[in-house]
Amino acid sequence: MPRGKLLSTSEAAERLGVSSSRVRRLVADGRLPAVRVGKTWVIREGDLRFVADRRPGWPKGRPRKRRKRLR
Repeated sequence: MPRGKLLSTSEAAERLGVSSSRVRRLVADGRLPAVRVGKTWVIREGDLRFVADRRPGWPKGRPRKRRKRLR
C-alpha cells in the first residue's frame, strides 16, 4: 500500500458526510478500495476521491427494497 494517511471507516464517514455503515457498504460493493486489518477496514485518504463526487440517494434504474408493513 503506498504511503499516505490511513483512515478508519468512521473517519472516512465523517469526511464524506455519511454514516460509517454506508462507508462499509461502499467497501463491500467495491466502490471504495480498503484493506482489512484485523476487524477494522483501513482506507487511504486519497481513495475517498472515488466516492466523493457521488450523487446522494438511490441510483436511477435500481429498484428500492420494499419493507413489509406490520399490522
